[in-house]
Amino acid sequence: MAEEERAAPTPVPGTGGDRRRLRYELLGCALHGHRLEGVTARRVRPADALLAREDRGGLRWHRCLRCDAWVPVDPPAQPDRPHPPERHEIVLPLRGKPLRDRYVLRLIALDRLLHFLVLGALAAGILIFVDKRASLQAPFYRFMDLLQNGLGGTGGVSDRGLLGEVGKAFAVRSSTLWLIGLVIAAYALLEGVEAVGLWFAKRWAEYLTFVATTVLLVPEVYELTSRVTVTKVLTLVINLAVVVYLLVAKRLFGVRGGGRVEAAERARDVSWDAVERVLPGRSAD
Repeated sequence: MAEEERAAPTPVPGTGGDRRRLRYELLGCALHGHRLEGVTARRVRPADALLAREDRGGLRWHRCLRCDAWVPVDPPAQPDRPHPPERHEIVLPLRGKPLRDRYVLRLIALDRLLHFLVLGALAAGILIFVDKRASLQAPFYRFMDLLQNGLGGTGGVSDRGLLGEVGKAFAVRSSTLWLIGLVIAAYALLEGVEAVGLWFAKRWAEYLTFVATTVLLVPEVYELTSRVTVTKVLTLVINLAVVVYLLVAKRLFGVRGGGRVEAAERARDVSWDAVERVLPGRSAD
C-alpha cells in the first residue's frame, strides 16, 4: 500500500503517442537535465498541479516542462520561496519541432565552424607565405636540389606532388596570392558568421546560409565533371541536404507559409497550451 501511495501521478513523458517528437525532448533532458520548477518551494498548492504534486507520503513529484516526465523530489530542507513560480515567471524550454530544429541547426553550425577553422588556417598560411616568400625562396630551392641529388635525380623542382605545388606558388605574382588569401579569409569569416547565427537559431543566419550554400553548389557540381572523389560527392550531398532542409523545413522565402507558419508552429509547441495538452492521464489533442 505504501508503494502505491508514493506512485507517480500517471507519468506520461512526451506528448501523447507522438514518438517522433519524444526523442528530441528526451535527448534534451539527457544532455541538460530535466526542467523542474518549484523544487525549492515551501509548499505545493492545488493551483500548481500542472508543475508539481505531493502524494500522501509527503513525496513531491515535479513535472519536467521539456519531456513531461514526473520526477520524485524530496521536499527542500531550506525552502527559499513560499510556492512554485507563477506561469509568467517561467521561461518554457523548447519542445517539439522547435527543439528538433535547434539540434539540426546546431549540426549545420558545427559543419560551418569546421569550414571556418580549415579555411581560416589556409588563408593565414597563404598570407604568411606571401609575406615571407622572399626569405623562403632560396632555402626552398636549395632543399629541393639536395633532395633530388640525394635520390640520384636531376636538380630543380618537380611539377608534381605537394612540393611541386609549393614550387609553383613561388612563381605566382604576390598580388595574386594576396587576392587569393584575402578571398579565402573572407569566405572563412562568412562561414564563422553562419556558424554563430545558426547556433543561436537566428532567422537571418538561415537565409545567409541558404544563399551562400546555394551559390557554392555550382562550382561543386562543375568540379565533379572533371574528377569524382568521395570527398567531393559527400560535400555536395551535405550541402544539398542543408539547402533542402532550410528551404522546406524552415520555410524560407515564403515556402509552405513562410515565417508566419513557422512562428505559429513555435507558439503551438512552446506554450502553456502545449503543456496543458499533456496533462497526466490525458492524451494530446
